[in-house]
This record gives sequence, structure tokens and C-alpha cells, in this order.
Amino acid sequence: MEGFRNLFRLIISCLLIFCCFFISANKSYADSTGNLNNQKKEIKRSLESLKDLDYQTWQIIVYPSSKESKNLILRIVGYPGSLRIDHPTNLVVNSGRKAWNLKDITKNSKIKVEDLNDSAAEFDLSTLIAELDKNRPLRLRLPGLINDLPIPPYLVSEWRSLAK
Repeated sequence: MEGFRNLFRLIISCLLIFCCFFISANKSYADSTGNLNNQKKEIKRSLESLKDLDYQTWQIIVYPSSKESKNLILRIVGYPGSLRIDHPTNLVVNSGRKAWNLKDITKNSKIKVEDLNDSAAEFDLSTLIAELDKNRPLRLRLPGLINDLPIPPYLVSEWRSLAK
């Protein structure tokens, strides 16, 4: 009888593990492909998925505009098909009493606009990073789309290290 119980537990455990693998396979996540620029040189980038206060998930990517440049570009990506970003839409960034208004450079991007779907936007992050002297938390707001997206200090630190 004890052998039957152990066999039954083993079968149930295997079935649960099997189900977990295939149930989570249907979830889709935002992803950015390619970390090589047009000269096939590797570039460093920051990639993080964050939730805004409305529980919508956004992928935040920060990368230099070129290998030699210290200008940083912030790309915000939502789930394709769930929203549409009309360009140009400026990004409002707050940190305490300071506020920045980042210009939408999606149409000016070196990457073809067709490669970026309607749920992505790019902004020039260089002026903000140049003015930050500490790794303080930020709040992003994209009018009509993102009400409040908190950016933690560790991510600001990572962005500042990319600018060095």
C-alpha cells in the first residue's frame, strides 16, 4: 500500500510540473531584439519591465544613440495591439520638485519607423541624465497613456552609468 501511495504522489507531482510549464507558455512579454548597431558592434543597454499605477506593464529600454555618443535614448514599449501611441507625444518626467519635458524623437530615429510598432515611443534622455546628480526615483507620465510610471533609483543609477 505504501508503494502505491508513493507512485501516486510521483505521478501527481509530474502532472503538476507538466501543467505549470505549458500554462505559462501562453503568456507573452514585451521584448526588444537586437543589441547590435549598424556596424555590428555590441552596445550596452538597460532593459526593464515595470508596471504603472494602473497596473499596465511597460518595457523601458535605454541605450546610447551610437557607440561613440553619450546621448541616451529612452524607448517605452507597451503591449502591441493593446494601445496606440500618437506621435509626437512628449514625455513628462518628475523627480520631487524638478520636472522635465522630453521630446518625442520616434519619427527622427535612425531605426525605421515601420520597425517600431504603434505601441512604442522614443525620447532623448540626455538632458535629464546630465541634470541628475543623484540616483533619485523618477515618475514618468505620457499624457493619455501613462498616468504615473515609477522609475526606481537602481534603474536611474544604471542609466547614469550608461552615460559615462
